[in-house]
Amino acid sequence: MNRFKLSYNGRKRMIIAMCLVIALPVVSPMFLLAQSPSTAASTTQAPPSQPVRITKANYELAARWTAEKVGKLVFDTAVTPHWLETGDRFWYSYETSQGRHYYIVDPVKKTKAPLFDNAKIAAMLTTALRTPYDSQHLPIKSLKFMKNDTVVRFDVDVPKDSSVGAGVKAEENPDTQDQMSDDQDQTQDNDSDNPQQRRGQGGGAGQTDDASSTTKTVYFDYDIATGKLTMLEDYKPPQKPRWASVSPDEKTIIFARGHNLYMMDADNYAKAQKKADDSSIVETQITTDGEEHWGYDRRLMEEEKKQFQRQERDKKTPRVPPIQIYWSRDSKKFSVVRSDERKVADLWVINSLSNPRPTLETYRYAMPGEANVPQFQIEVFDRDSKAKTLVKADKFKDQTVQISTARTTAAAREHEKTEPQWLSDTTDKLYFTRLSRDMHRLDVCVASPESGDVKVLIEERLNTYIESKPLRLVNNGQEILFWSERDGWGHYYLFDGNGNLKNQITSGEFVDNTIESIDEKGRTLVISGFGHEPSEDPYFSHTYKVNFDGTGFKLLDPGDASHSASISDSGKYFVDNFSRINTAPKSVLYDNLGTKVLDLETTDVSDLLDSGFKFPEPFKVKADDGITDLYGTMYKPFDFDLNKKYPIIAYVYPGPQTESVTKTFSPKNANVALAQFGFIVIEVGNRGGNPDRSKWYHNFGYGNLRDYGLADKKAAIEQLARRYPWIDIDKVGITGHSGGGFMSTAATLVYPDFFKVAVSESGNHENNIYNHTWSEKHHGVKEVTDKDGNVKFEYNIEKNSDIAKNLKGHLMLSTGDMDDNVNMAATIRMADALIKANKRFDFVILPGKRHAYADAASYFFWIRADYFCRYLIGDVPDSVDLIELQKEKEQSGDKRRTGAAGRQQ
Repeated sequence: MNRFKLSYNGRKRMIIAMCLVIALPVVSPMFLLAQSPSTAASTTQAPPSQPVRITKANYELAARWTAEKVGKLVFDTAVTPHWLETGDRFWYSYETSQGRHYYIVDPVKKTKAPLFDNAKIAAMLTTALRTPYDSQHLPIKSLKFMKNDTVVRFDVDVPKDSSVGAGVKAEENPDTQDQMSDDQDQTQDNDSDNPQQRRGQGGGAGQTDDASSTTKTVYFDYDIATGKLTMLEDYKPPQKPRWASVSPDEKTIIFARGHNLYMMDADNYAKAQKKADDSSIVETQITTDGEEHWGYDRRLMEEEKKQFQRQERDKKTPRVPPIQIYWSRDSKKFSVVRSDERKVADLWVINSLSNPRPTLETYRYAMPGEANVPQFQIEVFDRDSKAKTLVKADKFKDQTVQISTARTTAAAREHEKTEPQWLSDTTDKLYFTRLSRDMHRLDVCVASPESGDVKVLIEERLNTYIESKPLRLVNNGQEILFWSERDGWGHYYLFDGNGNLKNQITSGEFVDNTIESIDEKGRTLVISGFGHEPSEDPYFSHTYKVNFDGTGFKLLDPGDASHSASISDSGKYFVDNFSRINTAPKSVLYDNLGTKVLDLETTDVSDLLDSGFKFPEPFKVKADDGITDLYGTMYKPFDFDLNKKYPIIAYVYPGPQTESVTKTFSPKNANVALAQFGFIVIEVGNRGGNPDRSKWYHNFGYGNLRDYGLADKKAAIEQLARRYPWIDIDKVGITGHSGGGFMSTAATLVYPDFFKVAVSESGNHENNIYNHTWSEKHHGVKEVTDKDGNVKFEYNIEKNSDIAKNLKGHLMLSTGDMDDNVNMAATIRMADALIKANKRFDFVILPGKRHAYADAASYFFWIRADYFCRYLIGDVPDSVDLIELQKEKEQSGDKRRTGAAGRQQ
């Protein structure tokens, strides 16, 4: 009998099946892609046919979705309220594709109105400045309310050689090569060659970028009631120099010179603001015991030292920023935390780009387990007598101390009065915390500023590291609000003024975050928190109200999204900005009962969607234990095809201080563009990776800082590959920066047959030479006391270089050669281990860059993408030029214009 001949029953079943197929509706792939992201991410429906691997990288599509391009399709995504001093009103600006508009909101009247008519302002500015403007392109830089909130003052930059209205002078911006902006405030982690990081906040002379020498600033007052615009002749805005710490009453200024503290009064300060080297300025020296590495001055970068020296050319020791000054509320006393680094060893970076010769930059840097680490002490000064009191804070060997400060009000922030002030309303109490080196013991203390005597109020003890939140007082210390993880979750507790526990305010398997507002008379708190809403992503933040006794717990900002509250100083109203990765952000005004007052803004994403943007997709998988839920975000190519099989790349950061999993609308995220080459890109958490869950979850990696998150990343990818046949489990890449650079390299060594390609940026591959505070905290350091009572610390940690021999895939290491956060020695040592193991790998050094790659970030994005395209897709351009970057750069030959184009990229 013919083996291909069907039986009668067989033919019958085939005919019925064919009829059923014909009768079924056709579901196109586009329909599947059009589902909501959360639905699409959870679907397990098989594609129409067996997917085939992609073999062509889509550089053209990726080039369309860089952050710079996306920034031209979507603008503001949140409302930043600027609360006024009078009442609970606030103003805000909001930019859309129609330009930037300014609004004034009155919560009591439930009104939102334009602050001014853009068209009329544009016409008045055109007349005054003889430069054309329109309503969509107002040149306003900074804006402040003045004169009891009746006048708006703002500034405009115009070309230096342009003329303005008759008889009106404009302030010229100084050449940044000769003078540094007084308002610049770099930290040691900022890249000095990044113009965006160097710019001061707000307008005023000297607060522009590298092109400042070509512009001048003009100031205007706009009367809200009359609509009159007045140009301010010869106006020079008051600017706080970087070197000055100003008392709350603005009568006393503290600064550092030659490692010691100095003081001047307001009149002499005014002279110094006009002319720094005015010989008539009277200064009073407060301390005489300051010396290098045991001084009262902040550490300055080499570039900063030169800039300060230029400001006071006739002085050998210019005024420089002091260490942080903490003022009493009445300005009669101030305190400092002084750090003794005289025994701490040096570390170095070399500025190879320095002219005319490379220069060596030296700084003190303590490493884990070292005997010599910074030693801290608290000193209190009396403003009038200049007397110094040493706080008797010593208890734990190599402890750290931190002065507790009051919450800065919204009004103070608006007027740039942000000097930290003592937590106590009065000058008789200085609150502080001290933490043991192993971070297992935390004391909340109060000191007498007169005698230095210390009283312990609260003792916190754990067998892993202790986290803390800012301390808050009720009725000037009669009660204390204290955050603790003592029951395994972060909650607030109410103590009396002597440190006796009265009650736990919140409880349950969720985490309180910050105190947003305190109503002492009503005995209620407004707090933010995570994980309380059972049906939501536990990383979504919400705002809650609760009574001091723990009753009346109420959600104030409902909605399945991550919420961020900006509260008025009165605590009566707050602006709620909320979004998810897969929805347009919204901004709403609420009162403190949770009643909606006004809808403010919804981000316009129409141009973004019309251009082909598709929202990322949230997903949930299990950790490697099969029990713990992990939450992630998936980015797909916008030309996604169910018939294709895509390599997968994990963008990682292990924590423990964060997981770097995007939770809010972030279309400029570099992972959006990376996916467009033809990758599935994911961000997913891991046990041990986030403080906003349980203490167990957060401390999972304690004692195993190299490997703790890797099994979860692998398990997540495996689950997704089983769920979606269009994920190619044989082509897995991994990448990250800093801790993510460390983790991505570790992944290729611990699971070398699974993770095939890694690009590791600025990784702390050897945590034994990373900073001692972070490494000892998250990995653990053992305190050992010998028979004579001497205390020492033992530290041992596994390093990536220990297992370099395991490498099988493709690995690219990168680092900035001036990284003074994760010193490039960590990457060099990793490279050395790979060389000794006879491994092929790639190594990129970014000259002159610190931990962040600054203006080289765009360049490295394409280098990273090339690497993944070459080894995961098998397709990469052969041109020596980065064509996509070259297309965006203006090739004018004019240095000034080319530089401007470069900044816009």
